[in-house]
Amino acid sequence: MKNWKLLLGPMRLPFVILAPACVLVGLGTAYWQTGHISWFYAVLAFIAGISAHISVNAFNEYFDFKTNLDERTQKTPFSGGSGTLQAHPELAKGALVISWATFAISALIGLYFAYVWGWWVLSFGVVGLILLYGYTAWMVYNPALCLIAPGLGFGPLMVLSTHFALTGTFTWQALIASLVPFFLVSNLLLLNQFPDVEADRSIGRRHYPILLGRTVSGYIYIGFLIATYLVIAMGVVFGLLPRFSLLALLTLILAIQIIRSVLKNSENVPALIPAMGQNVIVNLLTPVLLAIGLFIG
Repeated sequence: MKNWKLLLGPMRLPFVILAPACVLVGLGTAYWQTGHISWFYAVLAFIAGISAHISVNAFNEYFDFKTNLDERTQKTPFSGGSGTLQAHPELAKGALVISWATFAISALIGLYFAYVWGWWVLSFGVVGLILLYGYTAWMVYNPALCLIAPGLGFGPLMVLSTHFALTGTFTWQALIASLVPFFLVSNLLLLNQFPDVEADRSIGRRHYPILLGRTVSGYIYIGFLIATYLVIAMGVVFGLLPRFSLLALLTLILAIQIIRSVLKNSENVPALIPAMGQNVIVNLLTPVLLAIGLFIG
């Protein structure tokens, strides 16, 4: 029983609330399109999203343990792993079992929706499963993939999968909405890489804070953050999102503070930690506000 409790560490449950926030966007676009929701399908979508997030977290913990990365990392509240496998290396196999078990749960739910709506959608699901395993296994060694893979997973793949699960269709509206978590979650991982530059470089990882430096990567972060709010505003202007989607712009208050901190402290990691915390809040609150706006219409 003690070991099972310890295995909650590699799941990183405090961070798993990001998945329901992104699934909620897909529920919002589905409701805006159809005016109703199958709560059974909605629950399955939440389970699939949460399982996928736990799977990628546990894979990340396992691979980082095997490469001894987390022992070299400058830990912050938002990066550097849970430390569970470093303290209890005997649990590594259990973490890998959790990775594959939650991977299988997501895959089985995806198969169920393919059965309900059409097998042609399986290729879409396969891309998502490749991301779950491949992100830490090899995508972190390619700077472009390392930047966009998290956003693809929590944005277009998770939001569009949820929308499809409830409607059996893909729409431009759902795609536009999915770009909000795309930019935000890519940014979340990008900023969280700032403290990890030296440790990641030591095991051969290649992401933009290593390749271009923290200052230039800070400008990439700012560009993605601006793109988030432009997507929302332009989506409403062109009628691809309902006007109440503008509620998501409320997080601009925090976003401006983060931008100021990134411009000032990109090379000063300890000073950047408050902005990293604000970044988490923006990642959670913006999709939720967008979903509320979609439900209101």
